[in-house]
Amino acid sequence: MALTIDINYFNTFTLKRIYADGSSAPSPNPMPYAVKQGVRPINWTTPIVANETYDWYIEESRIRGGYNNTTVDFGVKAYIVEDNDSQQRRGNSLIYSGIYNSRTGVNNTNQFSVAEEITRSVDPIGGTIQKLFAEDTNLTIFQERKVNVSLIDKDAIFTAEGVGITTTGKQVIGATTPVAGNWGIGTNPESFATYGFTKYFVDKNRNAVLKIEGSQIQEISNAGMTDFFRDQLSAVTESGAILGSYDVYNQNYVLSIQPTGRFVNDQTFKTLTWDERNKGWTSFYTYKPDIMFSVRSQFYSTKLIGDVSGLYTHYTNQDRNNFYGTKSASSVQFVFNPGPSQIKTFKTINYEGSNGWQVTDLRSDSTGQNASVTPPNGWLSNFDQATGNVRLADGTASAVSYTEIYSYNEGLYPENGVNYRAGFDRKQNKYYAVIPNNTATPMAGEVIFGNQTMGIKGYFTTVTMTTDTDTNNGGLKSLFAVSAEFIQK
Repeated sequence: MALTIDINYFNTFTLKRIYADGSSAPSPNPMPYAVKQGVRPINWTTPIVANETYDWYIEESRIRGGYNNTTVDFGVKAYIVEDNDSQQRRGNSLIYSGIYNSRTGVNNTNQFSVAEEITRSVDPIGGTIQKLFAEDTNLTIFQERKVNVSLIDKDAIFTAEGVGITTTGKQVIGATTPVAGNWGIGTNPESFATYGFTKYFVDKNRNAVLKIEGSQIQEISNAGMTDFFRDQLSAVTESGAILGSYDVYNQNYVLSIQPTGRFVNDQTFKTLTWDERNKGWTSFYTYKPDIMFSVRSQFYSTKLIGDVSGLYTHYTNQDRNNFYGTKSASSVQFVFNPGPSQIKTFKTINYEGSNGWQVTDLRSDSTGQNASVTPPNGWLSNFDQATGNVRLADGTASAVSYTEIYSYNEGLYPENGVNYRAGFDRKQNKYYAVIPNNTATPMAGEVIFGNQTMGIKGYFTTVTMTTDTDTNNGGLKSLFAVSAEFIQK
């Protein structure tokens, strides 16, 4: 019977590589044997040694070696000459390559045809392109001072009335349309985040936080936070960062303003959230992330501590307000301002919620106050927690003791077998407390002031409530409503 023998190569040329020695490591300039056969290079002192490890083979150009047989080639190729082959940097332009065919495995992503119009440019007045975001068949282009939308794999035709109609075509990047409004993403593309069909970003040049819904840009920084963002964004240096991410767990846009940049251990940052349901900025946070992202309904962030970078899963820690191993107290600040033009004396404060809330700062307005009066009228926030004394502007402690409105548990003290509370007491599941007066300096015409009186005077009062450390430390504490009793003068 016949014997079939498999051969590895048929009608091939063998090309050999030669080296100055017999080692397996290739020489700096290995040369084909066919080229250097019989030719001894200059200063070649050792014998020429062939190494079969680095040989390679080239198949003959004709099938089965017949003179008139079909040649093995790809046909005639067209060549053009690029007269101006210098590198060009165009910050306001896009260029696209060939495609990758996953079915055939043909990868042309490294090919940029000079025979086709494969570049698209936007208005250079808008600055350089900082961010691209593809959504369905639209491409959003973020420049420093402008936002544009381009069509992908479709083009636009216009009726006689000027109405645009999209149609499929061979255009990879179709018509480009600028979005109304002179807004851009600056040089902070890291502020971009998206959820659904809503996109968020920051324009540092205009001190604004923005969102895109549909084809309109809306400013969300003006929702009671205009002054805040003006001050914070203007303080961001060139090395600073403005990180943005969408928290899919809590359905919030998280923004971390870091004036000195990431990986810097300082307290100059501000991390806060925008709630789309409430249409407002709902909370500040005490953590400074390096990177933020959401995956499968969970919100993550990374933080470099020392030389170790860790990945942290939010909303899984048993201790609330514990970020990166550091626990902080929750605080809420609000204003009592009924009858803005009427002088009032605020006597009591009440709240509905969980046990464990205390008042750490409560002060009236300083309208009409003499500049020489120090400290200002009302409670003082610059108190010394260690000694319980109010610390004045010159750094000395005053003789007036700071009187904190303690929480329900912290204010409990026994006296002669009877329990009293120095802070909040509870009545009908509502916590209430008297507002003591600790004004250090009498106002004009005042005879009785300070801890000899109750309440504070003013047009309005600003209150800060924080969680204590004794009541269910690290647990859930709710605050539903806060009210105050006052009398008009």
